Amino acid sequence: MPQLNQITPAQLMRLIGTPEAPILLDLRPAPDAFLVPTARPCGLEPPALPPGSRVVTLCTHGKKRSEGMAALLRLQGHTVEVLEGGHAAWAAAGLPLTPVAALPGSSLWVTRHRPKIDRIACPWLIRRFIDPGARFLFVAPGEVLAVAETFGATPFDIEGVPVSHRGDLCSFDALIADFGLSTPALERLALVVRATDTDRHDLAPQAAGLLAISVGLSRLYRDDLAQLEAGIALYDALYRWARDGADEGHDWPAGRAS
Repeated sequence: MPQLNQITPAQLMRLIGTPEAPILLDLRPAPDAFLVPTARPCGLEPPALPPGSRVVTLCTHGKKRSEGMAALLRLQGHTVEVLEGGHAAWAAAGLPLTPVAALPGSSLWVTRHRPKIDRIACPWLIRRFIDPGARFLFVAPGEVLAVAETFGATPFDIEGVPVSHRGDLCSFDALIADFGLSTPALERLALVVRATDTDRHDLAPQAAGLLAISVGLSRLYRDDLAQLEAGIALYDALYRWARDGADEGHDWPAGRAS
């Protein structure tokens, strides 16, 4: 049972990946090669945050650095909890850890315009599990690499870049692997995305439905960024299905003929 103003690793993991996820501040004086997903290293000076933010502070063991920063941020009007047991407890629980070396130097990502499946699913995964402040550029297919070089963006879902299709796997799978994000829920969702994006509906019965909705969104929106925001809500729902509702069916009225 967590103490006052603390949150357990398991409770925090339930929030990461959802729209209710807090801002995570890693206060360790010398962070190792891995971070809790979406955590950002932070010194002992309180960072500028949006008014009324929900924040979780963490250090090595959840002691003085976490407690002190939490108290300072509460003075600014934020809602702040300390990760019980800190980074050490998170790692001991076997929860996902993102390699620092995998993190890009910029929050800017770029891919081909007119997205449908992978190019909506990947931005959702990036924002929810890697970088909540990520921004996405949708450009002409032939200009992706040039735009990436010119503007310091990370290219994805095109041939010849790290975050792309790998054999039978798609770009969504590549992100999960490279950023250490494998969980049962994300692997279940990845199977549906892969089945849809590679047109292998035999892998997951949900693929036909996701394809229909994805094509519908692409026809509904001319603006790629507007389509992305609608798609983010779609994948929020799919993630909660994958995490909590995959075994749920629907039968109404009860007792009707099969």
